[in-house]
Amino acid sequence: MNTLARSAATGRARRGFTIIEVIVIVVILGVIAAIIAPRLLGRIGQSRQSVAKTNGASLASAMRLFWADHSRPEPGATIDILFVKPANVTGSYEPYVGSANDLLDPWGRKFILKVPGEKNIDFDIVSYGADGQPGGTGEDADVICP
Repeated sequence: MNTLARSAATGRARRGFTIIEVIVIVVILGVIAAIIAPRLLGRIGQSRQSVAKTNGASLASAMRLFWADHSRPEPGATIDILFVKPANVTGSYEPYVGSANDLLDPWGRKFILKVPGEKNIDFDIVSYGADGQPGGTGEDADVICP
């Protein structure tokens, strides 16, 4: 049998991976996943914080418009006044946000309206971060706008 025929016969007989090759590939993929996963998970928290800041700034702009149209909201008013007409507002009322979902932070909880504000004189729009509790660091840090 010539060399060409022998190599063709050997190539036909060996078509799959050996168990050792499969184990080596799985171990390599596991190492790569262990290195990359924590970095990606940290980025998700950072992106949610950025989204909370952006959405809070948008709600602060909507609150300024509400203030200009209807005067200062009563102390204790909730962020819902931007979507649902408050009882003390007379005359016509158009919502200042597109839907009730616009009042939610990236973690699915409503932003909090504080009148008067603690950080700002007029009002604060607050999200308590991932843990939903005041204070915290990283993804749990508070977002206060404007």
